[in-house]
Amino acid sequence: MKKIIAFLALCFAINSGFAQALYESIYSEKLGEDRQLKILLPRGYSNDDDKKYPIILVMDGDYLFEAVSGNVDYYSYWEDIPEAIVVGIKQADQRFDDCYYSEQNSLPVETGASFYEFIGMELIPYLNDSYKTEDFRVAIGHGETANFINYFLLKDAPLFQAYVSISPDLAPDMNTYLKERFEKLETKIFYYLATSTGDVKSIQDGTNALNNTITSLDNKNLLYNFDNFEDVSHYKLPAHVIPKALESIFFVFQPISKKEYTDTILKLETSPVEYLQEKYQTIEDLFGIEKQILINDFKAIDAAIKKNEKWEYYEALGKIARKSYPDTLLGHYYLGRFYEETGEPKKAMKTYKSAYILDEIGGVTKDLVLELADQIKADFGY
Repeated sequence: MKKIIAFLALCFAINSGFAQALYESIYSEKLGEDRQLKILLPRGYSNDDDKKYPIILVMDGDYLFEAVSGNVDYYSYWEDIPEAIVVGIKQADQRFDDCYYSEQNSLPVETGASFYEFIGMELIPYLNDSYKTEDFRVAIGHGETANFINYFLLKDAPLFQAYVSISPDLAPDMNTYLKERFEKLETKIFYYLATSTGDVKSIQDGTNALNNTITSLDNKNLLYNFDNFEDVSHYKLPAHVIPKALESIFFVFQPISKKEYTDTILKLETSPVEYLQEKYQTIEDLFGIEKQILINDFKAIDAAIKKNEKWEYYEALGKIARKSYPDTLLGHYYLGRFYEETGEPKKAMKTYKSAYILDEIGGVTKDLVLELADQIKADFGY
């Protein structure tokens, strides 16, 4: 099933996502040479609005860029993840030099240190100046480059807020460095780690050891996920990892799922409306994106209110709906339901009738609100 999803994502991208793929060259004083970039802008990207986008930086852009950009385009189309600017760094001839580290302390030296500075001091500022970027950034690496992206974590203020480490070929001291860093995190960091039973044995062992270290830690600022795939080779692993990693990092961004509704929302002892507000506030806090509440998420909270017969929560839901969709029937419908279920039928009838001039939305129609108003009139003889 996962192979089918990955294939469909790639086909989707080929057919519709690469229209805005750009190929750029940036001169680096740190490296003393030009570096080639692959860049995919979101479908709706325009300089005529204020919308900004996270950056997803892909190491090994020669072969990883298309896999990542295809999945980003596909999942963002369905609003499971935010639209993002995907940037791939081509490294085919320089990969060894880029990832070079000291045998004494496992930290970047010489060409590796220059590449590290290139990314932090030249590439990211260039992208921020050239494109409409948010402060939320994701780094993705495979093998040696999966080890390299960890160096950005070792700073007190990490350059990236999310890391996808695919089958990392870890430097000898990296396990220790990450343990010390994760213990002291004071801001939210997403970290996704993956290997396979078919991976290179030394890499598999190192990755599993790192997973054991991380799972022993207790820091709520570390948002960690690990996968160990069955019988997938080192070079096939990215195709399996990338969809799961994106879903993992942007889980809270996704519409309310059946599982979230059943396992969490229906079991809340507090207000489901507050849960909805907190979900969207978390999206803004983590990703810097002020996302409009989805109609389907309103429907999920509506269904929970009905299921648990907590009618008093309709008032807050109605106020939020009026703010989110002021020209539609949605807010008046929920407020009408609040009045109707809490013993104020006349007020409910007037609220339903006053909504008739507004636009229909999400199955809430003019006929529906008039029918509800007429029913109250018939029942109470108003």
